[in-house]
Amino acid sequence: MESQVNMAQESSAANTPAGPVIGVFCGASTGTSPAHLQAARSLAQAMHASNASLVYGAGTTGIMGEIAKTLVSLSGPQAVHGVIPRSLLCKERPEESGGADEQIFGPKTITKNMHERKALMGQKVRDGGPGSGFVALSGGYGTLEELFEMITWNQLGIHGKGIVVYNVEGYYDGLISWVRSSVTSGFITPGNAGIMAEALSGEEVIKQLKEYKLSEDRLQLDWEEK
Repeated sequence: MESQVNMAQESSAANTPAGPVIGVFCGASTGTSPAHLQAARSLAQAMHASNASLVYGAGTTGIMGEIAKTLVSLSGPQAVHGVIPRSLLCKERPEESGGADEQIFGPKTITKNMHERKALMGQKVRDGGPGSGFVALSGGYGTLEELFEMITWNQLGIHGKGIVVYNVEGYYDGLISWVRSSVTSGFITPGNAGIMAEALSGEEVIKQLKEYKLSEDRLQLDWEEK
């Protein structure tokens, strides 16, 4: 189902799923190790078992396509919602000229730009039930940019959802080490180091989100429009 959205008119309260909503950031490539695609399938299976819905970048290639089509095959297309800027259709949905089947990848919303994409994905997760949150599978610059924005929003008190990196074959070891180094160097507080949790399996991702505890060091700011 293709739709053009005006973010100012998006009703976040409508059609809120009863179960958790998990926003997944990941690559549109497969990576060099088959473990990355297997991790996507593992997470989809764990999401199906926990009645969780997926909101993702709407790509049909690489890790993005793998988690979407796996969850659709298990839970049905209503469990998946892709969000993609129009400019990225040719790159992340190369088959679009022939019409991608939402029965394989789920429905999608087309946005005007990246800002609208991230805002809509974030809102859908915030509207989700207990156990909702954000997960980073393996990916490149875009995955890290989206991950760090959600970490920063958590730190600023914009949202209170869990954030987990699914660390496949040590892919995020360097990132986790950097967080520890930043604490030692005085740029991240010890409490806020735990904003980003680590998981080594799909089941552990779900467990981390369900048991996620907010940092006491988060800023308590009022972000409502006056």
